[in-house]
Amino acid sequence: MNAYDELQWRGMLYEATEGLQEALATRKVTAYIGFDPTAASLHVGSLLPIMGLVRLQRYGHTPIALVGGGTGMIGDPSGKTLERQLLSKEQIEYNIAGIREQLSHFLDFDARENPAMLLNNADWLAPLRLIDFLRDTGKHFTVNYMLAKESVKRRYEQGDGISFTEFSYMLLQAYDFLTLYDRYHCTVQMGGSDQWGNIVAGIELIRKLREDRAYGGVFPLVTSSGGVKFGKTEAGTIWLDPYLTSPFRFYQFWINTDDRDVITYLKYFTMLNREEIAELETATLVAPEKREAQRRLAQEVTRMVHGEANLRKAIQASQVLFGGAITDLSGEDVLDIFAEVPSTEMSRALFEGEGMPLVDVVVACGFASSKGAARRMIEQGGIYVNNSRVTEARAMISLSDFIEGQYLVMRKGAREYHLIRAS
Repeated sequence: MNAYDELQWRGMLYEATEGLQEALATRKVTAYIGFDPTAASLHVGSLLPIMGLVRLQRYGHTPIALVGGGTGMIGDPSGKTLERQLLSKEQIEYNIAGIREQLSHFLDFDARENPAMLLNNADWLAPLRLIDFLRDTGKHFTVNYMLAKESVKRRYEQGDGISFTEFSYMLLQAYDFLTLYDRYHCTVQMGGSDQWGNIVAGIELIRKLREDRAYGGVFPLVTSSGGVKFGKTEAGTIWLDPYLTSPFRFYQFWINTDDRDVITYLKYFTMLNREEIAELETATLVAPEKREAQRRLAQEVTRMVHGEANLRKAIQASQVLFGGAITDLSGEDVLDIFAEVPSTEMSRALFEGEGMPLVDVVVACGFASSKGAARRMIEQGGIYVNNSRVTEARAMISLSDFIEGQYLVMRKGAREYHLIRAS
């Protein structure tokens, strides 16, 4: 297959301009995708365009990741219902540094024949003179043409309208494409489906000013089978930065993928081939309760984003929820894994010396309404301390049982957890 066939088979092409298929199939091209530096970390919603660049590079094309240090000071109205809050130059530079580090996990910037490039459009937009820009670029676009674009039209028709600042974003992105064409002979731009109007504008500018053909393609908007925007959860955005979303929570996000979405996500976000994905699709149909496809999806993406060591740690942490060993975990790990379970804060003094009777701890957790009920529960094997079953009703809990002297994980039955914090 060629890059176009690969993207099409994986369902990653929502729309493409005429000639893109031939360009990707018959010659080596330079292609770019823009990334908005609105935060110091990319999120899982950025993974589809990132994987687009990865696949292009695998087929011998040269990928450019363009960080919008210049356009980020303006704000893209595409897909937005309200004006964006403008960021300072210092904040944008800080965000770009974080994005640059994350992209290095995916793209090969040292490849011999087609090394990836990371560029910042502030390099050519910041020194741009307004009069020159309006004369050389602005005159090639009518207001009617710009208003007809969906991203602008939607905002224009709303009560709040659109500022001239964001209205000019399309021209700036078109200028980006022209600049990349001139400097690197970049002839392909890709992006999310909301970028279609901006991409076409750049293609038109290259046609008018350089009398040459350029091409564009966009990825689909990813939503779950339930209609929820991909990457949005009750807990918030799933970030690629491990300090914003831990590898454990990142892994759990993928593990919890719906059966109806998992094969699509395997095609989008992993490098698994047709045969491997077909096997996982069969496994999902035959034995969905085993969740083999979800586990493989979580493993592949977590390894790619966070590395092998963090993947192993995430798998171990996940096994804890199903009764796995807790003894090797740090206090930070425990807090991360059990962040959403009920917890009780108790004085450290209660556990000094011989400690506190287990039956009292069981009652304090709310697992039993009385000491008698707690005693029977323990004797029947229904109580676990740090995932180890305790059947001795006269057992004592001391500070030595606490992880890092701070956390004690109590469990009733198979899955009912409670976290004790020593204060």
